[in-house]
Amino acid sequence: MDLREIGSLISTARKRQKLSQERLAQQLGMSRATISGIENGTVPEIGIRKILAICAALGLELLAQERTQRPT
Repeated sequence: MDLREIGSLISTARKRQKLSQERLAQQLGMSRATISGIENGTVPEIGIRKILAICAALGLELLAQERTQRPT
């Protein structure tokens, strides 16, 4: 999973909860532009703490696991 896919999941969860980007940003002390950039995958670098805070606010869980080989 890459940052664009994570952003898409965040966007879907936010919309499901009927939260605007602005409202979510206010709750987390971030800018709306940051939330937008994360959701659209246009932020070149994002700190893990921000992703974890967004996930917590939206009831999402970020998991790390070993990669498995994909069938060829």
